[in-house]
Amino acid sequence: QVQLVESGGGLVQAGGSLRLSCAVSGRTFSTNAMGWFRQAPGKEREFVAAVMWSGGITYYADSVKGRFTISRVNAQNTMYLQMNSLLPEDTAVYYCAARERKLGSTWYAPPYDYWGQGTQVTVSS
Repeated sequence: QVQLVESGGGLVQAGGSLRLSCAVSGRTFSTNAMGWFRQAPGKEREFVAAVMWSGGITYYADSVKGRFTISRVNAQNTMYLQMNSLLPEDTAVYYCAARERKLGSTWYAPPYDYWGQGTQVTVSS
């Protein structure tokens, strides 16, 4: 099992920045990628970004490319999402997720196997 705990959400004005953190514990050796997802009210959960645990390769949704940066610090078992130039449409509950290795699949693609409890991000206009 892998346990994930997010922190860092809050209220920010449009154009501002926030940094989300995800503390990872448990059987992390079985995971190959970590990701951030978000879910706005009345909408389905959507992929935001992913980082390969070993090597640090990243992948982003088009909607956040150039504004958000995903990173991880292996020694601290922590993943981050730096969010700049925030827009009101970025308002959502943000979830940290971990993905176990899956043969024959793209490294960042769902499904993800472990999830945090979520942290609210609200961007005011």
